[in-house]
Amino acid sequence: MITFQSVSKIYGDYHALEDISFRIEDKEFVSLVGRSGAGKSTVIKLLLREEDPTKGKINFKGIDISSLHGRGVAMYRRRIGTVFQDFRLLASKNVYENVAFAMEAGGRKEDEIKADVPQVLEIVGLKDKAKSFIPQLSGGEKQRVSLARALVQRPEVILADEPTGNLDPVHTWEIVKLLLRINEFGTAVMLATHDKDIVNFLKRRVITLDKGRIIRDEQQGTYRL
Repeated sequence: MITFQSVSKIYGDYHALEDISFRIEDKEFVSLVGRSGAGKSTVIKLLLREEDPTKGKINFKGIDISSLHGRGVAMYRRRIGTVFQDFRLLASKNVYENVAFAMEAGGRKEDEIKADVPQVLEIVGLKDKAKSFIPQLSGGEKQRVSLARALVQRPEVILADEPTGNLDPVHTWEIVKLLLRINEFGTAVMLATHDKDIVNFLKRRVITLDKGRIIRDEQQGTYRL
């Protein structure tokens, strides 16, 4: 599905990533770990086409994403769901409207929106919060809205960049279990995290970055630096 081929990202004299290569298969769940500044967020930015690699290639299902432009980039991003630490929700809209907005931006029809949004809200356990506004929600509920917004586009992969960074332990585990459930539906998940307990609980593949290099890539790995 996703292949990094000898990818480097250099900002001036700073090497954010140095010659990294890995492949993520369909339906896989991968934790991307490392200390702050190790390169996790750079990997996410490259996958979202917010940045281009200085060297190397990134392929998504055989397509070199650096070759995409304009509408091609927009269509590519619809195939990827994103969840961030800071939620990035619209405070002026309620839960239903936040999720519907993602579909509207993707050009989906009103009848599709009316059918899909309630289904996704039920999956993330927020069907009874559809009319609630974002400031009324707990941190965990806000992150579940973010997941619903990502999931409603039916992405082939979810990129979760420190999604539990602002959450208490109870809500952290709610989000982890939801990511696992989404993965069970057949959606690949890349989880960038520094949370050792989460990684060791998952017992899934772990790619460890250190100073922009991959130092370990283990199936059923653990968080160890």
